[in-house]
This record gives sequence, structure tokens and C-alpha cells, in this order.
Amino acid sequence: MLPKYAYAILLVIGCWTSKASYSQEIATRYKSALDSLHVLIENNGSFKNAVIFTETAYSGDTSIRGRINAEVSFLAELARRWSDANPIKQYKFGDSINFQKNYAVYSVLKDTVKVKTSKGNGYLSLPYKYDFNDFTADKDWKNMFVSKLLATHRGNCHSLPYLYKILADELGATCWLSLAPNHIYIKNRSKNFGWYNTELTSGSFPIDAWVMASGYVPIEAVQNGIYMDTLSNQQAIALCVLDLAKGYERTTKNYYDGFIVECCDLVLKYHPKNVMAILLKAETMKKLYLKEQTEKYPRITYTPRQMAKLYGELFDLGYREMPEEMYMKWLQSVQKEKAKYNNQKVMK
Repeated sequence: MLPKYAYAILLVIGCWTSKASYSQEIATRYKSALDSLHVLIENNGSFKNAVIFTETAYSGDTSIRGRINAEVSFLAELARRWSDANPIKQYKFGDSINFQKNYAVYSVLKDTVKVKTSKGNGYLSLPYKYDFNDFTADKDWKNMFVSKLLATHRGNCHSLPYLYKILADELGATCWLSLAPNHIYIKNRSKNFGWYNTELTSGSFPIDAWVMASGYVPIEAVQNGIYMDTLSNQQAIALCVLDLAKGYERTTKNYYDGFIVECCDLVLKYHPKNVMAILLKAETMKKLYLKEQTEKYPRITYTPRQMAKLYGELFDLGYREMPEEMYMKWLQSVQKEKAKYNNQKVMK
């Protein structure tokens, strides 16, 4: 028997959205991207390619691959040269090379780097900053994109950690994406001082206690592994599959052909505790159910019990939605008060 709260959630009924018109070319493009992501995730492939497939599917811009590859190659080479010029001599542990590479990626993304060409000319590589304009990408989904971040040097808590991982992969460095409510950040590990967090929105290294206390993170959510845990490379690719589903939702408003649920099922195969995939699947099932109820002879694809089970799973895992105004306050505190919560061992 399902808990009462699960049934209560299902009683919150809204208007279902009618299917928008869109071309067969768009449907084919998304299907091709999902097939490519399926191959990548099964073979534990390139996270960078997963990002490229996802962004190309939404925009239809085939030049994204070339632009991302060129920019990433440049930034990776810049990080190598920065690392050669700024060795960390005081770090004497066995993972010093990995620590140095991560430090180089962080510095290239968050600091101004002076560059000299072979002709002796110089220019500055400017830091990548947080863009407070449409940071949730409600107005334009492309504000989530790495390609947008590379073009403008402004991104959000989606594109900034994505780019960090892409560059770390290019350099052969180890790092992990990690989730918090409405948020993605980087987790690193050092043989000197253990796990530490890298926050790209502010260019800081916040301690776990601050992330929990300020980030609307229930203790049961951490205990159950939905937040503040490390994501494997396959689980990182699964985030791109979820991005694909959300892009499809934005593009087509089609909740009824099974594509979004297929994406969510692939995500959950490799990341069973991805609460955003569970939520999107439940909401999509509900929209289809409501649409079917308007038909003279309704075909019931999903039952209320199936939907309630997913909502109940979210509740049991400790998922709570973080209000947007609270997230905005959190972002502002990240920018203004980072000295209070920085990991002092990393700073030294």
C-alpha cells in the first residue's frame, strides 16, 4: 500500500499541454542523439562528446562540435603551459601530478592568464564567470550550454562544472561531478587533505558542512546518496541524457510519444538515484495520463499507482525542491561570503 502523501501529490492536477507541432527532422535529430548517448554510456565513453551530442540536438547547429573541440584544445594547452610555468613545489605527495593538473584547470577557468605568442605578443585569457541573467535557463535553454559559456565566458552551475570536467578529462586528471539541490559542483580528492569541493560559481573551495547547511540539503538526502556524492563518468553522461530529455521537452512539448520516459529510463539504469530523472519521468507519466482521460475511450498507459510509487520514492530518498528565491540567496552568499566557508587546507 502506498503512503497517503503519494496519493495526495497525484491530486494536484494541472492542465496538460497539447502536443506542439514540430518537424520530423527534429524528432530524427533527437533520436540520433539518444542513440549516440546510449553507445557512449554503455562504453563509458567521452563526456565531452556527450555534451556535444546533447547541445547539437537542441540547437541543430552542427558547428558546435568543431567550436567546442577547438576551444577545449586551446584551453587544455593553456592549462598545460600554465602548469609548467607554475609548479606547486610544496606539495610532496604521490598524487602531485593530478593535484597540479586540477589546479591548472581551476586557474585557467577562474583567473586571468597572461599568454605570450611565438612572436612575443601578449594577450589575456579572461576568467569564466557566473551569469546571473536567466541562470535557470527558463527563457533560453542554451544558457545551460558549454558552447555558450565558451563563447561568452559566462555560464552557470551547469556549464561551468561541465567545462571543468571536460578539461580535466583532456589533461588526464581525476575529478568528479557532484549534485546538490538545483546545483552541480566538482569534488576532488587529495592524498594530503582528503576530499575537497571546488565551486566554480564563486571560485572557492567550500567545506561539506557549509554546503549542507546553506544549500537546502536534508541529512537523509546525503545519507541516501542523492546529493554530495561523486558521480562516475557513466553517471555524468547520464546527466547529458537528462539534458537531452529536457531539451526535447522545451523543443516539442511532446510528453506522449515515449521519448522523455525512454531518456529517463536510460538515466536511471546508470544512476538509479537521480532524483531529477525520477521527477521528470513521474511528471511526464502524469501528463500522458491526464491527456488520456480526456479521450472517449481512454487507453491507460500508466496508472496512478505507478506515478505515486515514483513520487513516494522521491520522498523516501529525501528529495525536497529548493525554491528559486532561496537558490538566488544561496548564490549571492556564495559570491559574497566565500572567505567564511573556504577549506583552509586547500587555500594554503
